[in-house]
Amino acid sequence: MNWANRFTVLRILLIAPFVSCMLKINDPRFGTAVRYAAIVIYLSMAIGDGLDGYLARRKKQVTRLGAFLDPLADKLLITSACLVLASQRGRVEGVLLPPTVVVLIICKDLFLVIGFIIVYFITSQLRIVPVFVGKLATALQLSMVAAILIAPEVFRVWAGWIWFLRTVWWSAAGSAILATLIYIRNGIRYIEEYEQGLANKAKS
Repeated sequence: MNWANRFTVLRILLIAPFVSCMLKINDPRFGTAVRYAAIVIYLSMAIGDGLDGYLARRKKQVTRLGAFLDPLADKLLITSACLVLASQRGRVEGVLLPPTVVVLIICKDLFLVIGFIIVYFITSQLRIVPVFVGKLATALQLSMVAAILIAPEVFRVWAGWIWFLRTVWWSAAGSAILATLIYIRNGIRYIEEYEQGLANKAKS
């Protein structure tokens, strides 16, 4: 458990207070303070995301545990944030994340988990190989959440922010679909290569 992994674990633990704040965002008893608290927690997780990656590379602390926990932290945060932002209780004033976007984003992660399990049962190997489109999808999703959180302030100076939000969330959904297709293709190829390797060993 190195420092990079500790920061990743901290990011996972911060998801609970973040969701708790978001569920109180429309409660008049708390006002805007609870949304500001959610923004601070979210920014802390974003900084932690960059910090754990930097430490892992700089100090050569890249581990299998870190390779598993880092994307897990992102997926848990994005899934919980999308579900909350698409609900009436957790919606940000003036913005409601479309359920279609939420379904597409969550389905991508669900397919990845299923694919990971299938590959493991067939090959008995833990294989986590991120692709550029997958990283882009995650970046767009994290940016989408941040853009929605600050929307009320931006709306005061630019009403067109809603069109920017729509562009970001549909781009996030589209990249999630593309990433899913690429991961499925790569998973199938890896299984085929593994089975071909077994066949070649059996012949020799």
